[in-house]
Amino acid sequence: MYQERLKIDWWTVGLWAFLVVFGWLNIYAATYNESQANIFDMGTFHGKQLLWIAGASLAALVVVLTEPRVFSNGAYIIYTVVLALLVVTLFIAVTSHGGKSWIDLGFFRLQPSEFAKFATALALAKFMSAIDVEWRQASTKLVALTIVAIPAALVFLQHDTGSALVFLAFVFPLFREGLSGSILVIGVAAIALFVLALLVNKYILLGSLVLLAIGYLFVWLNKRTRQDYVRAIAVLVCCAAFVFSVDFVFNHVLESHQSERINVLLGKTEDLQGAGYNQHQSKIAIGSGGLVGKGFLHGTVTKADFVPEQHTDFIFCTVGEEWGFIGCLVLLVAYNWLLQRIIMMAERQRSTFARFYGYSVASILFIHLFVNVGMVLGLVPVIGIPLPFFSYGGSSLLAFTILLFIFIRQDAAKNQLL
Repeated sequence: MYQERLKIDWWTVGLWAFLVVFGWLNIYAATYNESQANIFDMGTFHGKQLLWIAGASLAALVVVLTEPRVFSNGAYIIYTVVLALLVVTLFIAVTSHGGKSWIDLGFFRLQPSEFAKFATALALAKFMSAIDVEWRQASTKLVALTIVAIPAALVFLQHDTGSALVFLAFVFPLFREGLSGSILVIGVAAIALFVLALLVNKYILLGSLVLLAIGYLFVWLNKRTRQDYVRAIAVLVCCAAFVFSVDFVFNHVLESHQSERINVLLGKTEDLQGAGYNQHQSKIAIGSGGLVGKGFLHGTVTKADFVPEQHTDFIFCTVGEEWGFIGCLVLLVAYNWLLQRIIMMAERQRSTFARFYGYSVASILFIHLFVNVGMVLGLVPVIGIPLPFFSYGGSSLLAFTILLFIFIRQDAAKNQLL
């Protein structure tokens, strides 16, 4: 067993270390103050992050030295404990940036929603590794949906919509294990319809859908059955109901600032001093960096503190300004390399549990990367989720590290059936 523990994927560990250290340097740059220039000043954001890096490294070591069966056998227990924390958070959380997702423990603030991601991944992997799981059974889909929906709903109730949306990442590992591809098609279609319903007259949109249905029946199909007509009508009714419910969701379900950010992204409004301020300034910062950047600690937009939350959700613009296009490319290549290694490691697993968990890790990291970078570049609405291993934040760094190293430990024991 001891030798098994040493057979870890050092490339993955190295990529984690690179992202953590590079992130720490950029947190230092984003919050640089000449009066507190000491990079090891523990009273600053970068000093506190250094302590969290030490804590995360210790957590990684503990995970690597833990018997891998502990995570598979204890998956439901971990999941239940985290759910309990999410429920407690609803009642005792402190409000921060409009959300109530932090528990104040005095010496630091804990964000249980970050830990809910790996807890859900463990529980879902445990369920999917059961012998009697069969996708054709409705009960299987219902249980899988419930495992994901409960923590997502609790996080949403904390007004942390960004973290709640991350739970959509579990569609990808479920798809890998046999979930019908039609679910992905429906999801993409729903997003497209939502956007079109905000941009196009709803009756024109509905008429276009009717024309598409007619084209499907009389052009695409050579032979039409009664079932084809029923299916087409059912889809049209569902689409019509969805389209005419968009306004209600947009105006009454989403928070006002979220609706404003979507309007800015879609070009319906231009609010460079309000909802669109962060993205506007972040794009200025990234564009000003040019090919090679202005140099470490020489970012003028960063120094002037034009971009709010630049050490957390918008830290990517610090990379763009000070390290330029080359720095951004290196960072994205490192993330891409990490994702590729995780998928490669997942495919070589002998157990369903480890394989599914590995794909969950890759999917969660990918969603965070895609949304965070897309948000900074103005490609998606502003959603408050961190850049994995990179943004400032103890809860996120610790949770992401545990998420990754549980899989590294599973991979080290891939010759054992879990």
